[in-house]
Amino acid sequence: TVSLGGSPIVTLFVESDTSIASERRFDKAISIPQLKARLEPITGILAHNQHLLLVRDSDKATIATIQGDDSVMLGAFPVENFMVLRVIDTNPGAASTRNQYTDVSLVQKYEMEDDKYDRLQDSVRDFKRRNKLGRFDDAKSSLSSDSSLPEPLCHRVNLNRNRKWVLRRRFLPSLFHSHLIKRGQVMYVGLTDFKQGVWVGVEYDEPVGKHNGTVAGKTYFTARNKHAAFVRPNRVQVGDFPELDLF
Repeated sequence: TVSLGGSPIVTLFVESDTSIASERRFDKAISIPQLKARLEPITGILAHNQHLLLVRDSDKATIATIQGDDSVMLGAFPVENFMVLRVIDTNPGAASTRNQYTDVSLVQKYEMEDDKYDRLQDSVRDFKRRNKLGRFDDAKSSLSSDSSLPEPLCHRVNLNRNRKWVLRRRFLPSLFHSHLIKRGQVMYVGLTDFKQGVWVGVEYDEPVGKHNGTVAGKTYFTARNKHAAFVRPNRVQVGDFPELDLF
């Protein structure tokens, strides 16, 4: 305990079915009727309907029932710092309103129709649409919606790693190499051991790759040396891209 104005003060956690638990400080010299009067605005339970239990927080064991008249003080009970003061509403009609302030399932939720939300200009969806993020990314959506794929690319993590797709693709440049647009074919789509996430294994038309389909001693697909690389799915664009004639 600490001393405040010469009176011993104790810190308790006040709990009830009608309020969220809160930490409160009480003077041990306070009488039980005065204590209940202070608890009334905290818990919303009328003083004459309060049944007080002193509970040890560590094992939830009930230490004492706090009751008495003006001659009985809080300090008369074995109260210690950080115990729980449990306030029970003895009003017979309290059961019908119990948890009405803490049970969020009782709160009516506002739901907006999808077409109305789609017309909003300051929504998350509008932000993604304007900045071509997520499903509004043209490159990503074209890859996932290509009907020529054996399975939707959203299921690509379940594909056989040995499957080869002879599909023409254009591989988009990175931010720092905007002039480099490479063409080739997809040889592998799936997980890898060298890095997390889904990767697309490609064989470029020109020797602008990094390897031949083997990374760290593991062969994911077979390609000509310096023609193979792994790229992220959002760097792949689906389309009719024939090999370029450099001459």
